[in-house]
Amino acid sequence: MKHDTYNVLFLCTGNSARSIMAEAMLNAAEHGQFNTYSAGSHPTGKVHPLALEQIAAIGHPLDQLRSKSWDEFAGADAPHMDFVITVCDKAAGEVCPFWPGQPLTAHWGFADPAAVEGTDAEKRAAFAKVCREIKMRLDIFQSLPIDKLEKLALKRELDRIGTIAP
Repeated sequence: MKHDTYNVLFLCTGNSARSIMAEAMLNAAEHGQFNTYSAGSHPTGKVHPLALEQIAAIGHPLDQLRSKSWDEFAGADAPHMDFVITVCDKAAGEVCPFWPGQPLTAHWGFADPAAVEGTDAEKRAAFAKVCREIKMRLDIFQSLPIDKLEKLALKRELDRIGTIAP
């Protein structure tokens, strides 16, 4: 895989929190090595306010973020994806659309912060924790010498990143 930039799609069920945070953080990375997108199998149609709060708190832009269906990325006119990464257990178990070009796929499971019940402080803490976990895995992903790894070795590394405990 040798490109100047790689397209990465983060998938989740609702596309309102985890996949949106991953999209924003990797898009804002200084390296400029990735064009990132996110989508959901059953999008909620809105980005969770606490996800937006986390993204804004770490200085990432909010203006392009929206909840969208993965159907937008399965058509012939969609960008070719190099990587498709699921970030929640529900999306990992669902049958995904056919992704042209056979992108590398991986599952990086994160707890759903939007499912946390409790005080506002407890909900914010859950979003902050997941945001840190996503950032840790993205930092490792960005450090991979993608252009130097064969596809099978790269797939093993993506899977390994998904097993790293927070």
